Amino acid sequence: MDLTEFGAGAQYIAGRQSRGSGEPFQVVNPADGSVVEQVTLASTDQVDAAVAAARAALPGWAGTTPGARSEALTRLTAVLTDAAADLAQVETAQTGKPVKLATEFDVPGTIDNTAFFAGAARNLEGKAAGEYSGDHTSYVRREPVGVVGSISPWNYPLQMAAWKILPAIAAGNTIVLKPAELTPLTSLMFARACTLAGIPDGVVNVVTGAGRTAGEHLVSHPDVAMVSFTGSTPVGRRVAELATATVKRTHLELGGKAPFVVFDDADLDAAVHGAVAASLINGGQDCTAATRAYVQRPLYEAFVAGVAELYGAIRLGDPRDPRTDLGPLVSHVHRDRVAGFVERARSYATVVTGGSAPEKGHDGTDLTRGAYYLPTLVTGAAQDSEIVQGEVFGPVLVVLPFDSDDEGLRLANDTPYGLAASAWTSNVHRSLRATREIAAGCVWVNDHIPIISEMPHGGYKSSGYGKDMSQYSLDEYTQVKHVMFDTTAVARKDWHRTVFGDR
Repeated sequence: MDLTEFGAGAQYIAGRQSRGSGEPFQVVNPADGSVVEQVTLASTDQVDAAVAAARAALPGWAGTTPGARSEALTRLTAVLTDAAADLAQVETAQTGKPVKLATEFDVPGTIDNTAFFAGAARNLEGKAAGEYSGDHTSYVRREPVGVVGSISPWNYPLQMAAWKILPAIAAGNTIVLKPAELTPLTSLMFARACTLAGIPDGVVNVVTGAGRTAGEHLVSHPDVAMVSFTGSTPVGRRVAELATATVKRTHLELGGKAPFVVFDDADLDAAVHGAVAASLINGGQDCTAATRAYVQRPLYEAFVAGVAELYGAIRLGDPRDPRTDLGPLVSHVHRDRVAGFVERARSYATVVTGGSAPEKGHDGTDLTRGAYYLPTLVTGAAQDSEIVQGEVFGPVLVVLPFDSDDEGLRLANDTPYGLAASAWTSNVHRSLRATREIAAGCVWVNDHIPIISEMPHGGYKSSGYGKDMSQYSLDEYTQVKHVMFDTTAVARKDWHRTVFGDR
C-alpha cells in the first residue's frame, strides 16, 4: 500500500479508501496555487457508514488486551518511521509550512506520540482494590467510552490527527476523524498506516467533508459517544451545543492568545530569539504561538529593536527549500484575514516592520502567487484593541510595555483565552509567581512553544477543556466504573434496617 496514492479518494472507511459522494474539492498548495489533489467531499451517508464501521469494530477492539493494543501501536510507530519523508513532503505541499518544520517537528513529534501511546496503552490506572466500606471489596475499571467522533484543524493536520486517534484507540475506543477539508492528505496517510500496522478495519476511519455537513452530522450522530474537537472558540461553542443535545462527552481544544511576559531581569537576547521563534512557528498559525509580548519598561525599546532586526532577516520562500524559514499561510483567504487585522490596527497602532505581502523570496523567487505575509511587529496598541485581544493566527506579534510585576501579570491574564503563556526572568520567585498566577494550561519559563508527549496540552477559560497527549489524555477517553463485591455473605444486613423493619 502506497501511503501517498490518493487516486482512490479522500474517505477511509472500514479499512478501504473511497471517493466521497458530495461536492468536488481541490486541495491547493498555498505556495503557488497549484492543485495537490482533486477530491470529493463526504456526504452525510458516508459519515453514517463510517460510524457504523466504527461501531461494528468496537466490541472486538475494546475486548483486545492492552498488551495487544500496545503491540499494534508499536508496529504503527515503525510504519510511520518508514514513511517519514513522504509524510513531511505531503504535509508541506498541503499546508505550505516549511519542509524543515515538517521534517524536524511535525513528523518526528507524531512518531514520538505514537511510541508514547504504545506504552501508555498498558497503563490504565485506577484506585487500588480494597475494603473501603469494611464489608465490601471495591475496585475501579477503566473502560472505553465507545465510538469517538473527532474533528481536527488545518494548521497541524498530521499531528492533530495523531493527537485525536492515538489516545482514543489506545484506550480501546474506535474513531471517526473528520480532518479539515483544506488539508486531509496526511490524516488519510495516517489511517492507511494504521491498516498496514495490523489495526483492524473500522477502528480508525476518516471522512473528509465540510464542517456544516459532515462535521455537524458526525457530532450529532446518536451512535457517537464522545466528541473531540480542535479549532476556533466560536466553532467549539457550536460543537458543544450539538453534542449537548445527545449528552455526549466533549473534549475541546480551542483558540489562544498566548502572552509572552518579559521581566526586567530577563536575558534579553534569549527573550528576543524566543519571541521570534514562538511568534513565527508555523507562520504564527498555532494556538500556542506568542502573540502578545509584555515587556517591562527598562527592556522594552531594546526588545522591540531586537525583534524587528531578526524579523528583517527571516527567509521567506518556497517551503520545499530547506533554507526557507517562513512559508505561506494556509490560503489566500486566511492571508487576507490576517492582513485585515494589521490594516485596521494602523489607525491606532504602529506597524514597526512587515505588514504586507512580499513579492520576492529570500533567493529572488516570485512569491506573488502564494499566500505569503511578512513577519509583522506592532507597537503602540491599547490593551483593549482588536489586535491585542483578537486571535490573528498569523506571523504578527504585538508588543506592549508594563511597569510593575502586578501590572504585567494582570495584562497577561486580560484575555478570554488561557491555552499557553511564557515568563522570562532570572528570578526564581518571579518565575514561581508567574507560573502560579497566569491562567493557562501551559506556562513555560525562559522558553515558549516546546511540547513533549509525556506532558498534557489543554486550556483554561475560552480555550476549552480536556487534555491532549500524556497519560492525562487517556482519562478523556475512558469511562470509570466502580465495581463493589459484598464480602460478608450475610443475607439480612444491618443497613437494610434503615429502609424497613427494626433492628
